[in-house]
Amino acid sequence: MADIDKALSTHLTNIETRYGKPMETLCQILATSGLTKHGELLALLKSELGFSHGDANAVAHHFRGGWTAPTISADAATDVIDEIYTGPKAALRPIHDAIMNLITPLGHVDVAPKKGYVSLRRKKQFAMLGPATNTRVELGMNGKDLP
Repeated sequence: MADIDKALSTHLTNIETRYGKPMETLCQILATSGLTKHGELLALLKSELGFSHGDANAVAHHFRGGWTAPTISADAATDVIDEIYTGPKAALRPIHDAIMNLITPLGHVDVAPKKGYVSLRRKKQFAMLGPATNTRVELGMNGKDLP
């Protein structure tokens, strides 16, 4: 998590430099606007201060309490994965488990279940695994410059 915190801190420092306002001033502008919804804060920063979407998003998150990495307990993850492989897709669960058994020895991997698949992450998502149909499991991998 230290790398993410450091990257966010650097991003916020760069925003202060780019727009010529300290973060305290930007947060004060947002606070006095009376707006509370994330989308409203983005619109204000973009229209009133000329922020790019990414910079506005970072400031709005910072103002609203910062980013927090989503966490899920192992039991909750198992429950979500069980839901993914129900009904006609239940027969695909052994394939999912076999693939996960091959990935586990590669080192620590965060497993982030989504609605219809599982995101596999280290610093960022490197693969997704889930049922593509009732008869096929899909494994998608992000790999730059792979042969």
